[in-house]
Amino acid sequence: MPKPIIVTKKLTKTFTDGDRITQVLRGIDVEINEGEFVAIIGRSGAGKSTMLYQLGLLDEPTSGEVIIDGTDTHTLKIDQKTQFRLDQLGYVFQDYALLPDLTARENVAVPLLMQNKSKEVAYRMADEALTKVGLGDRLHNLPAKLSGGQQQRVSIARAIAHNPRIIFADEPTANLDTESSGMILDIFSDLHKKGQTIIMVTHEEEYTSAADRVLVMKDGVIHEERRK
Repeated sequence: MPKPIIVTKKLTKTFTDGDRITQVLRGIDVEINEGEFVAIIGRSGAGKSTMLYQLGLLDEPTSGEVIIDGTDTHTLKIDQKTQFRLDQLGYVFQDYALLPDLTARENVAVPLLMQNKSKEVAYRMADEALTKVGLGDRLHNLPAKLSGGQQQRVSIARAIAHNPRIIFADEPTANLDTESSGMILDIFSDLHKKGQTIIMVTHEEEYTSAADRVLVMKDGVIHEERRK
């Protein structure tokens, strides 16, 4: 029996700019099971990245609930939510979000050090994660010395180094060529086969091929759901 790891109840997100009110998410109810690979697609402005940010606790919903692994995240204080993200969740962004003055190893080690791991343990875990994504020979390279595809693989290594319950990926192939995109998706597919829960936003239909389920968003709601 599949076990839900994320449940949302009547999730809404509204942005206010002066007198203008824009409702981006309109009462979304969704369940995502442990070990599931879910792709979220839709046109620009459909609400897919906003949805990911709510599920990943990177933003506060206007109303509704986000329950992750049985925890009602609305009840968490700011510091508790920060610690929850550090311990349980991993993130991959389209702009890589790497610190330019740190090596690949150091970039991956940063969140591990924030978990109060020793430098020795953090670097060992960082090296293991970088090796998993095929960058064991690039540990000491600065981001500027890496291609876009390699920088994104560093970002993935950072996301998986602490064995998160869930990985959130926001347009992880948007800035990459076809070959590099394929490598990134192969890494996600391999992680998924090993039981990793993944939620990925993409605007490319072809990149949903490895997902178990595709949520099609339109005008702030889940307009269609497709199972593979």
